[in-house]
Amino acid sequence: MHEPGKIDLEFFERVIAPRLGARRDDVIVPPKNGVDCGIVQVGDRVMALTTDPFYIVPQYGWDKAAWFAFHIIASDLCTSGLKPDFMTIDLNLPLDIEDEAIEKIMETVSREAKKLDCAIVTGHTARYSGVNYPMVGGATMIGVGEKDRFVTPEMARPGDRVIMTKTAALEAAVILSHTFPEYIGANLSEYDVKMLQKLFFKMSTVIESMEASKFGLREHGVTAMHDATEGGVLGALFELAEASGVGLDIEGDAIPVYEEVKDVCDLFEINPYISISEGTLILTAKEEFAEDLVEILRGNFIDANIIGKVTERSEGKRIRFGQDVKEIKHPGRDPFWKAMDYGMSKGLR
Repeated sequence: MHEPGKIDLEFFERVIAPRLGARRDDVIVPPKNGVDCGIVQVGDRVMALTTDPFYIVPQYGWDKAAWFAFHIIASDLCTSGLKPDFMTIDLNLPLDIEDEAIEKIMETVSREAKKLDCAIVTGHTARYSGVNYPMVGGATMIGVGEKDRFVTPEMARPGDRVIMTKTAALEAAVILSHTFPEYIGANLSEYDVKMLQKLFFKMSTVIESMEASKFGLREHGVTAMHDATEGGVLGALFELAEASGVGLDIEGDAIPVYEEVKDVCDLFEINPYISISEGTLILTAKEEFAEDLVEILRGNFIDANIIGKVTERSEGKRIRFGQDVKEIKHPGRDPFWKAMDYGMSKGLR
């Protein structure tokens, strides 16, 4: 039995990368570990494309569940600097889902798509035996734009400043608070549970990615964006540095960890710096624009902080907590899964 979660870099390079069909000159950015979107050229324009599971958790309620499923995919697309224009959805649903639930899911997805002027252009919807939540299909999102108006995690350069939004372990803490509220309330407080659950709609990087794009891309500001999903903040930093072929000098004490997030991570004995954090965006920006970008994000009610700088690859990927300097390595299996396994095995509520 294999562990849950994404495949690692070694497996990707050995199994996936050599098996990508035809090699075409119009594929500008092919699949790469740590790169959120593929980029293809179409005439004098480009398309960014990203695909993810359509992730529905009924316990959140159909509206919240569908909101989260949509924004997981939109967040990846928006790290390209392009906005979502088109979407395809494949729903492979359990036999016991009611028509009303499907209607509610599609109402929510349609509402969120309309906010971004994104059209749902094709898909598939069916009920099948053997299907279980939360993986009930998949979706692809496409953004179209000018060929010099996108970024990828490969574009960070030495001298850039590293910016982070919100908190480490955002998704881990929020999902644990929705899955085990009684346990958290009994061991911490009901206030902690309420504060964590209020963070639910922060689990999207769409707004900050679009604000960053409006601010300016490449030589005009933002050079790379990557959302901190599995592996958390340190995983995202590692992947971005590897994709760009650069080093990092990160101030560990500058990485925000909200108090209620720290408390729940301590309770489940997981490291917040390497725990899944959908909704946390890692950006790099030219040094002369970094402070202004942070102020723009904060002006849009998005917590943002400069946490370090990009260095030459030869200097390594370092994180400093006071005088303690460590190498940033890929964290491997996200500790969030250990916490979920523990909670489920113990029957926590």
